[in-house]
Amino acid sequence: MKISIGLRLFASVLLAILAVAASAVFLLRQNVLERFGDYAVQIELDRLDELSNDLARRYARHGNWAFVPAAGRRDWIARELARLQAERATGAVLAPPASASAPVAAPAPPAPPAPPAPPLPPLPPPAIDAAPVPLEALPLQSRITLFDAAGTPIAGRPPGTLPLARRPILVDGKTVGALAVARTAGPTDALAFAFLEQVKASLWPIAAAGVLLSALVAMLLAAHFRRPIGRLAQGARALADGRFETRLVEERSDELGELAGHFNALAARLEGAEEARRQWVADTSHELRTPLAVLRAQLEAVQDGVRSAEPAHVAAMLRQVLALSRLIDELYALARADVGALDCRREPLDLWQLALEEAQSFGDRLHTADLALEVGSAPPAAIVLADPDRMRQVLRNLFENSLRYTTAPGRLRLSARVAGGQVELHIDDSAPGVPDAALARLGERFFRVDASRSRAGGGAGLGLALCTRLVEAQGGQLGFAHSPMGGLRATLGFGLQP
Repeated sequence: MKISIGLRLFASVLLAILAVAASAVFLLRQNVLERFGDYAVQIELDRLDELSNDLARRYARHGNWAFVPAAGRRDWIARELARLQAERATGAVLAPPASASAPVAAPAPPAPPAPPAPPLPPLPPPAIDAAPVPLEALPLQSRITLFDAAGTPIAGRPPGTLPLARRPILVDGKTVGALAVARTAGPTDALAFAFLEQVKASLWPIAAAGVLLSALVAMLLAAHFRRPIGRLAQGARALADGRFETRLVEERSDELGELAGHFNALAARLEGAEEARRQWVADTSHELRTPLAVLRAQLEAVQDGVRSAEPAHVAAMLRQVLALSRLIDELYALARADVGALDCRREPLDLWQLALEEAQSFGDRLHTADLALEVGSAPPAAIVLADPDRMRQVLRNLFENSLRYTTAPGRLRLSARVAGGQVELHIDDSAPGVPDAALARLGERFFRVDASRSRAGGGAGLGLALCTRLVEAQGGQLGFAHSPMGGLRATLGFGLQP
């Protein structure tokens, strides 16, 4: 199934926005659950301000905590809170219940009747054979504990394992006790739960906004990327159809612009390869047609009785057959080199000694052509890793090239030098030279210098191309330059072997 880039971008952006929103809501909820308890217990401690002041005044009158009754201490804090609440409602001060050690005060004048105060939430009855009531469900008065200055609980809820939030009771600047409220594991205020419910309810608008924002961003991003990608796809189809002149506009500075540059470079390479292929086919056809045409004409002349089958005529036809065979062998070797299937048996070889032997084998032909052979001094080292048969073929082609194109009387020089861990073998000849524009093309197939080094010498333009491929297949380099003797210099370079 084909999934467009726009849909992929939409899904990616949507998931990213929803993930961020969900993470924010989760972190917010966790923060509320962790911090809202502290906030709630601080509010509860503030609500105990009136009780704390009342207990401080009573402690100042008695000088100790003896006014706390011995019986019913667990519910005493709740009763005191109810009394203070009734006083706030009626505006009258109700006398605290007398204790055994408290002095008896004079009876107060009767107060006018007051409306009854709203009752506090009733205390939960003690459970018998029932599950304990969760701390979050208990009212504030059931979670308060009164401690003396030594930290001993006096009244209220017995302290358990939950952490306590304390509010000190001060008398004349001295701490005489503390009121403590048990912290709950979760928020106890209904506001906290209401806030969390609102956060949950806002998830749907957030999700809807994320979908719309994702669609908008995905459309913009898709339009930003699809245009250059579409041009790349269209250009690729053009290349597949054989239109190698296709080029893309390089107007971007990102990876897509870099990809367009690589596409143009590939198209240029393909265009060059196609032109080379066409030229290769045309040149090969031309080179094969010439000896075949000559051979056919001679055979037809013999067949028609124009020429007799004399040894001279047969030798002429044999020369054409040999030239044709040599051309086919060179084409075959070049084709194998192109696909990396050229057989090379590399072994330690004295390159200088091999070149000297091949140069001496051309001695008679050079003497006949009125060309003098000059040999330089032997290099200090010349052991390389190469195929002896292939190197003989290379050296013969190079010497044959100099013999064929050097003007008589002339010279041919063989020399060598060692530099940078390599041995360089130089084959120089005298005039005529090669134009600068032709030097870089000497290794191309079927290339011949049109002026001095022309096809009149009998070459097909494959010898130097074959030499280049043979040397490269053995890990060496073959280069051409102007010779100090006025002709062409061919340089063979190989890495020295220890």
